[in-house]
Amino acid sequence: MTHCILIGAPVDSGQRRPGCLMGPAAYRVAGLATTLEALGHTVEDRGDVAPQALVTAAHDNPAVRNLPETIAWTQALAGAATAAMGQGMPVFMGGDHSLSLGTVAGVAAHAAAVGRPLFVLWLDAHSDIHSLATTRSGNLHGTPLGYISGRSGFDPFPPFTAAVPERNICLFGIRSVDPEEHAILAGTEIEIVDMRVLDECGVAAPLRGFLDRVRGADGMLHVSLDVDFMDPSIAPAVGTTVPGGTTFREAHLVMELLHESGLVTSLDLVELNPFLDERGRTARLMVELVGSLMGRKVFDRPTRAG
Repeated sequence: MTHCILIGAPVDSGQRRPGCLMGPAAYRVAGLATTLEALGHTVEDRGDVAPQALVTAAHDNPAVRNLPETIAWTQALAGAATAAMGQGMPVFMGGDHSLSLGTVAGVAAHAAAVGRPLFVLWLDAHSDIHSLATTRSGNLHGTPLGYISGRSGFDPFPPFTAAVPERNICLFGIRSVDPEEHAILAGTEIEIVDMRVLDECGVAAPLRGFLDRVRGADGMLHVSLDVDFMDPSIAPAVGTTVPGGTTFREAHLVMELLHESGLVTSLDLVELNPFLDERGRTARLMVELVGSLMGRKVFDRPTRAG
C-alpha cells in the first residue's frame, strides 16, 4: 500500500475567475482522505502550503498577471514537493494549474537527485505551453508545460534546473489549442494524444503505449489532472469549460490503467472551482477518480441513491 501525502495548494493567482483557492477544502469535504484509507492506504494531510514572501517581479509583456504571487507559490510548492517525494506519494490539491509550475519543479528535482527520469502525463483540455512572453491572456495557468519542459521566456521565475525532456511528456485529451501553442507544439517532441485520437483509437491503446515507455525507462510518473479533462456535462466546476471532453467511463478507465501500471509517483488535482460546482458534484467525481487511480475497481463501486 502507499503512503499518500495530501498537500493543499489554494492557488488562485494563475487565472481570472476566483474560486480555485477553495479547492483543497472541497477535496477534504468530499472525502479524499477517507476514500484512500478505505483502499488500505495510509494518509497524511500536511495542510495547505502558504506562498513565500512576495518579491518585486515584472515582465515586458504587459498582459502578464499576478507574477509576484505566482512566483511565490512556485517556490513554496517546489519545496513542499521535494520534501514529500522522499516520504510517500504527494497528492497536490489545487488550486489553478499554475500550481504545477512548482509541484513539477519539486518532483523533477527529486527525480534528478535519485537518478531516475521523470515523465509527465498532462490530462487537460489545454496544452498550457505558453511562456511569459507568448501569453496573450496573461493567465499563468496556461504556462506550466512550457516551464517544466525547459523552454525560454520564464525570467524572473526560478531557473528550472531539471527540465523534463519533451519526449517524456504526453498531452492526453487536449482539444483547445491556440495558434501560438499549435506552432510551439509542432516543433517539439511532446507526445500529443488529442480527443480526435481518443475518438478513433479509444483510451487504452495510446495510454498503454506511453506507460510502456515510462516502464522501459524505469521512470517516475507525475500525473496532472485538470477538471476540464472531463466533459463539462459531468464536471461543471471549472472556469475553462471546453465541450467534447472525456466521459465518466473514459476518465475512470484512464485512472484504472494508471493504477494497474504501478508507475504513478505524484499527482496534481487542478482547476476545481467549488463556487461553480453543483452541490459538490465535480469534487466528488475528482475524488472518485483518485480512488480509481489508487485501486478501486469497477465492481467495488456502491450504487448511488436515485
